Amino acid sequence: MGFPRQAKSPLSTISRRATLPVGLCAKLTAVVILGLLFILIWSFFSPTPDALTAQRESFSEIAEPAARSSPSKSSTSKASHSKPESKSNKNGHLQQSGSNSRKKKHGIVSNVTVSGQNLKEFNRTNNGDELDLEGNEGSERSEVVDGNDQTVVDGKEEGFRGESEGEDEGEKNGDEDPDLEGGVDIKMSETEEEDEDGDTRSKSKGKMRKNLGPLFDSKAHYSWKLCNVRSKHNYIPCIDIESPKGKIQRYRHLERSCPSVPPMCLVPLPPDGYGSNGTTLHWPESRTKILYKNVEHPKLVAYLKTITWALVSGEYLVFPHNQSNVIGGVGHYLESIEEMVPDIEWGKNVRVVLDIGVTDSSFTASLFDKGVLTLSLGLKDDLVDLAQVALERGFPAIVSPFANRRLPFPSGAFDAIHCSGCKIHWHAHGGKRLLEMNRILRPGGYFVLSHKHNSIEEEEAMTSLIAAICWNVLADKTDEVAEVGVKIYQKPESNSIYELRRKRNPPICKDNENADSAWYIPVGHCLHPIPTAIEQHGTEWPAEWPKRLESYPDWLSDKEKVKADTKHWKAAVDKSYLTGMGINWTNIRNVMDMKAIYGGFAAALSEQEVWVMNVVPVHAPNTLPYIYERGLFGVYHDWCESFGSYPRSYDLLHADHLFSRLKNRCNQPVAIVVEMDRLLRPGGWVIVRDKVVVLEPLEEIFRSLNWDIHMTFFQDKEGILVAQKTWRP
Repeated sequence: MGFPRQAKSPLSTISRRATLPVGLCAKLTAVVILGLLFILIWSFFSPTPDALTAQRESFSEIAEPAARSSPSKSSTSKASHSKPESKSNKNGHLQQSGSNSRKKKHGIVSNVTVSGQNLKEFNRTNNGDELDLEGNEGSERSEVVDGNDQTVVDGKEEGFRGESEGEDEGEKNGDEDPDLEGGVDIKMSETEEEDEDGDTRSKSKGKMRKNLGPLFDSKAHYSWKLCNVRSKHNYIPCIDIESPKGKIQRYRHLERSCPSVPPMCLVPLPPDGYGSNGTTLHWPESRTKILYKNVEHPKLVAYLKTITWALVSGEYLVFPHNQSNVIGGVGHYLESIEEMVPDIEWGKNVRVVLDIGVTDSSFTASLFDKGVLTLSLGLKDDLVDLAQVALERGFPAIVSPFANRRLPFPSGAFDAIHCSGCKIHWHAHGGKRLLEMNRILRPGGYFVLSHKHNSIEEEEAMTSLIAAICWNVLADKTDEVAEVGVKIYQKPESNSIYELRRKRNPPICKDNENADSAWYIPVGHCLHPIPTAIEQHGTEWPAEWPKRLESYPDWLSDKEKVKADTKHWKAAVDKSYLTGMGINWTNIRNVMDMKAIYGGFAAALSEQEVWVMNVVPVHAPNTLPYIYERGLFGVYHDWCESFGSYPRSYDLLHADHLFSRLKNRCNQPVAIVVEMDRLLRPGGWVIVRDKVVVLEPLEEIFRSLNWDIHMTFFQDKEGILVAQKTWRP
């Protein structure tokens, strides 16, 4: 007989089930929890779809620098509003009112900087108005750019930065241009974007239209400090090393490297320089002597003890007429070169010359007497600052590193290039520096190399390199008087000779490599082919000077625009600039046109005792080759960065609609005014033509710098502003 079964209570049933597979439940619970955590983490760290699109487009654009075929989607990233309180950095500070909040917008990345320039604006006539402002109303407010126009091309600074020789890691980081993303210019979005003043800008296929708002905040208040930097009164921001790390042996970057934030301080004057009232000697007196205190520093003092072509006499640094760095005089030296190659014909056949390195400037001075325009290239290792002495004397010069990147000139620019004891090993690193000379030398142009001593190894390496690039050796002689060896080479005038080479090294550059691209572009290890098509510049040697000043070669696409531009500036300079602005032009020698188009302003001043540095901004159409074609010179430059020259280099700066063209490009436009102050000498002049909405706040910025406002003239929405930099302790 069995025992009766007991009834199961609910509690016992639950407890029994609870003892069933506990491990399986725990595993299922853990999987669910991990899944939720994974989803949460993925949603937190993963970028938005818009950001992914922007990244993908940016990298594809970088991979194809010349591509500009179809419009792409773009994204807009907004930066936070600027704070109402004052902004400052270690060099100076800027006080702004609370209303100066701005949104920073970026579009897609492109290697081609699209110009906002409508060249029709410059096809103006002078109807008797003294300041020639007719026909400009509304020309700046709405701009249309043809996407097919050839523009200056920027290089990829970030991608090339690692190739510089011996750059410290600390210098590579933090030196990027804030206006460059990956080293390339940021063009505006092709979709509609809201502008700073509430307007919109839109771009259709092949063309871009933008509505521009105010450039400067009219409610901003500025106060300034003097720069406290390592270079002191000779500060060149994008060349001099100002590292917070402290002890650095080198004083200058091996490559152009700008501060991450543009300097907002004022470069001080040299101790006891420019007299008690900002005075300096003017041309032509400055040719033979300058105020020594304007350029004095310890390295120059030591250098002067080793030479005879310059000596200190009282308060002056004097340059005796019969003394030169060349034994026997530079006059004899130039005559011997012309005797070796009669086709050179200084001042007629050869008009524009690049002099590599700067010594006593006697070479430049003597060529000026022959009608030759010579630009001296001061190298980064010129710690004696002889380029500054040349500028103070009234001779053209720029300062630029010359290592891995191209120089800021177009291809086929110079009629001749001269190097006398410039201490450059042309055959080193595959001969890339000589290949750069080949790029900027005009087909059929001359390369003059003089030296006192060369090793046998260097001679052999140079001979092999010259043969590889097919330069013709026109002369190889020793000047017994000057005691130097002189070699004169000539660049080929056709491509047929390249085909005769046994070894195709260096190779011919590919068709998609733009020879005119020069802004942050690495030096290529290839030979650019000689232009052959009628639409290419460099197919023919220019007319003799001065006929070439008003020549219109076949490759020039729109001769009528150039003629109108030349006529316009001739009338404006004759009727306004020389007589109606209160400027004493006898005190003007070094002039810069900050936004040159065809060089019309420089051509209008050709009869004056001045020289003009024509600057073609990197966001503008590439008109610099024609400027060289007409016997003038200039450089490419991005005005969001500092210019490659010493402080106090220029007597007059001319800016025709420069600021209105730079809207939405530079992060801190007022830094351009700070750069103008750095470039101007005490007593120097500024002429600004622009929109009234730009000129009114700009006048207040000039006043905050204690500049004298000599004239303001407004007509409709256009105007002109003339100011003078005063002496400042």
